[in-house]
Amino acid sequence: QVQVVESGGGLVQPGGSLRLSCAASGLTFSRYHMAWFRQTPGKQRELVATITSGGSTNYADSVKGRFTISRDNAKNTVYLQMNSLKPEDTAVYVCAAGARYGLGLYDYNYWGQGTQVTVSS
Repeated sequence: QVQVVESGGGLVQPGGSLRLSCAASGLTFSRYHMAWFRQTPGKQRELVATITSGGSTNYADSVKGRFTISRDNAKNTVYLQMNSLKPEDTAVYVCAAGARYGLGLYDYNYWGQGTQVTVSS
């Protein structure tokens, strides 16, 4: 059974940093492409960043230069380092794993429950 579990969310002041973690089990992690999405009430789930099985990365324009996605295949974990956080980054951040690489929701097979990130003073 595949499980995807996020952690690391919380409350942070504008300009601050957080690192999210996503641990996946029940799959051959190194073969899967991974992604972080985020969702706010009333809005469609938005792609934040992706990392392929080979380590290539892609970012939404809104987070380029501030967020970094990385993976540790030995730990079956993907990370999202978030710096210079803004109030508009407030959302539930959801991790996803996909056997096929893509930038859309339907490219990912397995999803976590999400972790709340709130950026506020």
